Amino acid sequence: MIDKILIYIVLFFGFFIESRAGRAQQNEPVTRILFIYDGSNSMNKQWQSGSKHSVALDLISRSIDSLRDVPNLELALRVYGHQYDYRKKQVCEDSKLEVTFGNNRVEAIQKKLRNIKPKGTTPIALSLEKAGYDFPDNCDNCRNIIILITDGIEECGGDPCAVSRSLSKKGVTLKPFIIGIGLDENFAETFKCVGTYFDASNEKVFANVMGIVISQAMNSTTMQLNLLDAAGEPAETNVPFFFLDHFSGMEVNSAIHTLNGAGNPDTLFLDPGGRYDLKTFTVPQVEKDSIVLAPGRHNVVAIQAGRGTLDLKRSGAIRSQQPAAIVRKHGEMKTLNVQSLGTTHKYLNGFYDLEILTLPRTYLNKIDIKQSHTTTVELPPPGLVTLVKGSQGYGSIFQLEGNEINWVCHLNENGGNESFRLQPGRYKVVFRSRNALQTKYSREEEFSIKAGESKVINISR
Repeated sequence: MIDKILIYIVLFFGFFIESRAGRAQQNEPVTRILFIYDGSNSMNKQWQSGSKHSVALDLISRSIDSLRDVPNLELALRVYGHQYDYRKKQVCEDSKLEVTFGNNRVEAIQKKLRNIKPKGTTPIALSLEKAGYDFPDNCDNCRNIIILITDGIEECGGDPCAVSRSLSKKGVTLKPFIIGIGLDENFAETFKCVGTYFDASNEKVFANVMGIVISQAMNSTTMQLNLLDAAGEPAETNVPFFFLDHFSGMEVNSAIHTLNGAGNPDTLFLDPGGRYDLKTFTVPQVEKDSIVLAPGRHNVVAIQAGRGTLDLKRSGAIRSQQPAAIVRKHGEMKTLNVQSLGTTHKYLNGFYDLEILTLPRTYLNKIDIKQSHTTTVELPPPGLVTLVKGSQGYGSIFQLEGNEINWVCHLNENGGNESFRLQPGRYKVVFRSRNALQTKYSREEEFSIKAGESKVINISR
């Protein structure tokens, strides 16, 4: 058991943001704060001006005085380690919801805390797990917050990290602040899965922390996402984006970026208690990690997302037969997108390589995509080549480019006559009938095909 106060301030936000930002603006959410208090025996030990229990009781009571008669606010209190004397028996189930949720609960919480006599053990993980079920289910627009205050680490073999993961799977996301006094960095590392570590060294810092947490719980915090173009202006929009909880990886908000009627990025509502990762689904994606919002203010999150347009065309082609293009960053093999000819698509500014699935394939490298500019790539229509084989057999089509011979495709050895849409150019077909059992009976024909031309090649003779 450590002698210095450790405060876990754990923020649970179920439904604190709607899936659509516009809905979150329409209704002021109800804020529900659950205080979890450590009533274990170690709280009797001396800390600065008094026992840990007396100092914490005084500071908490004064802090929550500011919450009297606040509209749209419900408070509750859970206490652990206060019902059974650890000297007789360690009871790891010692955790109880002492004040249920409701309005005007400040006095009830203060009174209950004054009657607490610390004497038991420290079941932190169990208390967090139970706290996840203390909030009533009948609220579709609530910000659910837990503030857990303790002077020690887990003593009952529980794993707060595992509880965090379990609750995340149920849609309850942990966003904690961990504030400890004089604790080394190794201890802080063990709680990274639960939250962000802060160091508090005295009663004054404790009081300041309580004020900060309550301010974050009560103040409205807004933000806007600026998608910056090449000139640094927030002019890009209509892009899907996701905000994820940094610790659990769970989605907390997803929407399509919007410019409002004034041409500015629309306002979003995210809780300041969280740490967020942003995924913006431009092509390629742009990501930003560990976003922290200043509470009670309008925050601006900006990322570079300047884009231009790639227009793929094929003159005179039949729409239903349009091939697709594999789009990659220049010099890279990862596929970013598969774009059909006859369509347009926006990409981040930069250079791209195209592999167009024509016959034969068309490779275009270092296509320049510029801010607010349309880069047009137009291919000529193919020619239609029909091969008259006369019988089943084996063969291939090759493209002739100068002295180079490049394979294009195999013929169907089990089929009859075949037709191919080939890009304009020079070709050779080599074929041997299945019944011809000597190499000398192979046939070959060279031919050229123009854009839009139809041609029949007889290789049955």
